Amino acid sequence: MSIPVVWSPATRLHVPEHEVWVGVPTPGTELPERVDAILAALEAHPLHEATPHDDELLEAVHDGELLAFLEGAATAWAAGPYDELVGQDRVVPYVFATPAMLAGMEPTPATALHAQAGQYCYDTMTLVGPGTWEAARAAVDVALTAVDLVLAGERTAYALCRPPGHHVTPSGYGGSCYLNNAAVAAEALRAAGHDRVGIVDIDAHHGNGTQAVFWGRGDVLYGSVHVDPAAGWFPHLFGHAGETGTGAGAGTTRNLPLPEGTGDGRWAEAVTDLAQWVAGAGCTALVVSLGVDAAGDDPESPLQVTGDGFRDAGQALGGLGLPSVLVQEGGYRLATMGSLVASYLHGHAG
Repeated sequence: MSIPVVWSPATRLHVPEHEVWVGVPTPGTELPERVDAILAALEAHPLHEATPHDDELLEAVHDGELLAFLEGAATAWAAGPYDELVGQDRVVPYVFATPAMLAGMEPTPATALHAQAGQYCYDTMTLVGPGTWEAARAAVDVALTAVDLVLAGERTAYALCRPPGHHVTPSGYGGSCYLNNAAVAAEALRAAGHDRVGIVDIDAHHGNGTQAVFWGRGDVLYGSVHVDPAAGWFPHLFGHAGETGTGAGAGTTRNLPLPEGTGDGRWAEAVTDLAQWVAGAGCTALVVSLGVDAAGDDPESPLQVTGDGFRDAGQALGGLGLPSVLVQEGGYRLATMGSLVASYLHGHAG
């Protein structure tokens, strides 16, 4: 069975060039070439170009102030002195309004752009440059077009979203993510009449942003299998087994952190566990945050999953028979990531 693949050429426009990790500029890994590496591996599947959507569902997931900042940040930065003074042509936060700094006081909003950035971005790795907003907004259209296909009768649609999105909270971005594509897809399925939607995140890193969006809600479940953040992995502060939601969302979050070096067997068992959890909770639609950076050769993960493991994960989630939207998240080794996505789609299609 083939699965329709949705993409947009505009997702290539974001060019991170570099990141800043522990104060050191390092080459970016979330590259535009990821789009073409995946497309080349999915030639057997029908291709659909994304169609534009309005901002209603995006605004249901993210605060308007965050959206406004991201839309205008690159232009404002280019108009400032940063490139001339320090040779930095990308938006990088300089100071962060942490609880330790605020100390219970009410802050005055920052006026300098490099300080404003720290009100929305929570790390120094996620730079904003020319084309970042356009690519991120196009990725949202990719996800929503995949939802449209599923609502029109496709059992499954794959959204080739880039940049990824599962680290974006309602009001903050980070982790090489700018807008939360999976959360918007789940919101769209809810708006279309699905009473309960399940999100299963198989990216190597916990999707703290998606968890935050639905933390207090009972209509969207979020389950994630990922490398244990307590072992020193991003996002460090979230993704632990004890995080289960609050209020109406109590019990609708489930995290299955795994030790470094975990391979196919234990990893696929955890994915199967989450699939059964979603089914048992009465979800009528599924969103999969399809990161393939859990692969053993990926530069961003210490897990050891192979193509067989991703195929098994696809079988477990596709076997639920639910209308499914597969949203691309991480995966950074250009030589192999496309084949890993293909392996997952093969399994999901059954």
